[in-house]
Amino acid sequence: MSAAVSEAPRLPLPPFTFASAAQKARAAEGAWNSRDPQRVAAAYTPTSRWRNRAEFFAGREAIVAFLERKWARELDYRLIKEVWSFHENRIAVRFAYEWPDDSGNWFRSHGNEQWQFAADGRMERREASINDVRIAEAERLFHWPLAPRPDDHPGLTELGL
Repeated sequence: MSAAVSEAPRLPLPPFTFASAAQKARAAEGAWNSRDPQRVAAAYTPTSRWRNRAEFFAGREAIVAFLERKWARELDYRLIKEVWSFHENRIAVRFAYEWPDDSGNWFRSHGNEQWQFAADGRMERREASINDVRIAEAERLFHWPLAPRPDDHPGLTELGL
């Protein structure tokens, strides 16, 4: 990674409560909605292990490379995450994101992630299962400007997803 990464603890720290798990999920959502691979990778341990769909890799450099490829393909990406469950240093979330490809075809991707955190609050393991559904542009539900989701924008449950 080209930018220096602060190794200060990433609050909140495990063990998680529902409130701290929700705070962690919303922080992750905001980072991913920035579409800044360096910012996202900083929330993971230097040796973090990932499974994303059928890809397996480890380390921040690999995370940055993966996210650069992802956001070159998934344009105008907007994501919502919601806590599904939590226990000690683990959180499970469900999520959905909307994006068009370079031909203007819109998709909504639905998925689940299992996260495991180190004592410093960085994620040391991420397992993601994701399915893409093609949608018409008129079916889009995520309409905020490209940035973190506004506080008053409904979440997945409120949107019926």
